Amino acid sequence: MADAQNNQKNQQQDLNQILKVRREKLAALQEAGKDPFRHVKYDVTAHSKDVVEGFEELEGKTVSIAGRIMFKRVMGKASFCNIQDLKGSIQVYVARDSIGEEPYADFKKYDVGDIIGVKGEVFKTKTGEISVHASEVELLTKSLQVLPEKFHGLTNTDQRYRQRYVDLIMNQDVKDTFVKRSRIISAIRRYLDGQGFMEVETPMLVANAGGAAARPFETHYNALDEDVKLRISLELYLKRLIVGGLERVYEIGRVFRNEGVDTRHNPEFTLMELYQAFTDYHGMMDLAENLYRFVAQEVLGTTQIPYGEYVLDLGKPFERITMLDAVKKYAGVDFNEIHSDEEAKAVAREHHIEFEERHKKGDILSLFFEEYAEAHLIQPTFVMDHPVEISPLTKRKPENPDYVERFELFMNGWEMANAYSELNDPIDQRARFKAQEELLSQGDEEANTTDEDFMNALEIGMPPTGGIGFGIDRMVMLLTNSPAIRDVLLFPTMKTLEPKRAENKAEKAA
Repeated sequence: MADAQNNQKNQQQDLNQILKVRREKLAALQEAGKDPFRHVKYDVTAHSKDVVEGFEELEGKTVSIAGRIMFKRVMGKASFCNIQDLKGSIQVYVARDSIGEEPYADFKKYDVGDIIGVKGEVFKTKTGEISVHASEVELLTKSLQVLPEKFHGLTNTDQRYRQRYVDLIMNQDVKDTFVKRSRIISAIRRYLDGQGFMEVETPMLVANAGGAAARPFETHYNALDEDVKLRISLELYLKRLIVGGLERVYEIGRVFRNEGVDTRHNPEFTLMELYQAFTDYHGMMDLAENLYRFVAQEVLGTTQIPYGEYVLDLGKPFERITMLDAVKKYAGVDFNEIHSDEEAKAVAREHHIEFEERHKKGDILSLFFEEYAEAHLIQPTFVMDHPVEISPLTKRKPENPDYVERFELFMNGWEMANAYSELNDPIDQRARFKAQEELLSQGDEEANTTDEDFMNALEIGMPPTGGIGFGIDRMVMLLTNSPAIRDVLLFPTMKTLEPKRAENKAEKAA
């Protein structure tokens, strides 16, 4: 134990010395009138990948590149370094006779992590590596910190999430994931724009956080002396726009739910909801299937999506099954033969399904589905026709009003989308809100309250409408084979670290 502590202390002393030297180098540069932070621009004509892939055309031509030094080897009158930019990395050959004696002396003092600009000729070394033979080298930014050791990279998961900027530098696959995320969202927009949808923005701070079963974050608006909430859904405002005659609308934005953190949940996440007048949940199934297929083909070039041990096939028609049939198939329980809440509770006890006394037959059907069916839904599957008890904003099935025209899309055992034939009957909607408020009074913190302005909009009249919500982060997880939602959020929610005041004081005293 003592040896390990001494080793850690020695490493910290070495690091402190390195950081001190870097600051001394910066001070010397500034004193010599070469402050690297004076640069306001650098004209980049090519990125590393452009040079490598376009070598035949660029060989012998001059390019200007810029990036971070990731490796440096000094060999007397000539040196090599690798610089990394947005698209990859490339080797740079720096010779004293090519850039001049004084600039070369400066270059030798540069550190790994410094950002430089290089102007030079594209060539191929004797070993066949495409490189740039520098004629000019400029220090654009001096790095005052030390990057993780290249061989081991940044491997501490918690540190990777807290210092995503370092993670992006050290792990190319992480950078690739976020480039794909941007392309996925762009492809979604292209598809929907091509289908005649209009992108809109709705409020994040709301008086009534409805549209989903979730606890909201609450805050206070000082200017109006009014308590407000962060939205948990996009639904109620987008439906107002359908009432107003905007027949196809969508929004991609952050929503906030005061819930726990795990591999598929983060308190703030990106949701997309869209609403289309004059269609129903069958129309939403077709849209969801076509959207997923389009995005996969556009971004990945295939509809065969590897995720973990599975390959998901987005190219064939998605399976469709009712929740009743899914529970019957995977749990062996036929809820068509259960006729009362008490019968449902008795069956739940037999199967060791935990429930609350306030739960009704429909709630317990949903619990059975979650326990027995979800994990089996690996290939894309629409689970249709949910019980009315868990769907307060959905239109009832005319032939069976205990159930509603709703589906959830499952892949890899995850819920990927949730869609309705939207409830547009204001009398039925008010009764559903009243039932939700009763649940709220019984302690259900995720229940909705009546939104009177939304009710007024429904009374003005909303046409038959289909609506759907997509979890964008889960879509990105699936399409990038990422195991956790934090891997696809640039800055996931993390517990704030307490400042180490005692240790800092001890270090200063030492």
